[in-house]
Amino acid sequence: MFDVITFGAATKDIFLHTTESKVVEDEIFVTGKGVCFPLGSKIKMDEMYFTSGGGGTNTAATFAKQNFNVAYCGKIGNDSAGKNVLDDLCHYGVDTRFVSTTDKKLTNHSVILDVPDMDRTIFVYRGASGLYSEKDVFWQDIRANWFYIASFSASSNPLFYRLVDYGISTGTKIMANPSKAQLKDKSINDYLKKTNVLLLNMEEAAIATDTPYNEQEEIIRRAANLAKDVVLVTQGVRGVTLYANGVFYRSRPVFSDAIDRTGAGDSFGSGFLSEFMRSGDVEKSVQLGVANSTACLQKRGAKHGLLGVDDKYEASPVICGDDPSQLRWHF
Repeated sequence: MFDVITFGAATKDIFLHTTESKVVEDEIFVTGKGVCFPLGSKIKMDEMYFTSGGGGTNTAATFAKQNFNVAYCGKIGNDSAGKNVLDDLCHYGVDTRFVSTTDKKLTNHSVILDVPDMDRTIFVYRGASGLYSEKDVFWQDIRANWFYIASFSASSNPLFYRLVDYGISTGTKIMANPSKAQLKDKSINDYLKKTNVLLLNMEEAAIATDTPYNEQEEIIRRAANLAKDVVLVTQGVRGVTLYANGVFYRSRPVFSDAIDRTGAGDSFGSGFLSEFMRSGDVEKSVQLGVANSTACLQKRGAKHGLLGVDDKYEASPVICGDDPSQLRWHF
């Protein structure tokens, strides 16, 4: 019996840093800005490094560092990147017996291009993880107190539904962090109501509640009814709002400059659940979640800064009230 089993993507992350890029403003880009390089030229990289990522493995690493017995379920390619992912999981002490492999696609890859003092652009290859399906799950062997289900593609919603129902049938509690693509299929809402803890960012919560993004207090009110016990809505540097037991809570990070935002949501969610599994105290849980995410942001990659069970951290402030309108910070 595991304390927690995680489900979600496994990726090989490649980080590139160069000062030889140029930012160009043009309406042809979705964000209004693009990154350009001279065509046909060699571009010097100032820094380059490799690590593993993906919601399923990132969260598993936190649980292992928090001294929980954790296994990861997912799919990788039969390639060197897949081996790197497995080696990294073993380094953190994550059980990999439920990982399946395939020759049909390569392991997922992300190439993160850092533009100094600006932002980053991520090239994503969704490979082997997208092939993970019900037939790959070791149904008779996955016994745990908790399932942590990270984001899937929309086509994997049937697997998400099966995992939720299976967890309920075996007495397993469920924390879910569905993707925007999953939430656009409104049939998922019936299954979200079966989860014990639900983690969304504000954009995802707007989709799930059919509420305009600029009506954020109303989004949070409506999101409170999406899951059984706890709903978490993250808001980037503005912190997180939590609903549990008829009370809204809000916590903001102890501010520090971020070196890399990769894995911020995964580190928050897994940090929250780590303390919630230990104590059931929602305030302490959200504080560990915020601290774990903040620590993650101080290192490159989604795993290198994660907090261990004995690491000390500064607890973030928490306020509470009967309605989101009562939870105001002065920034």
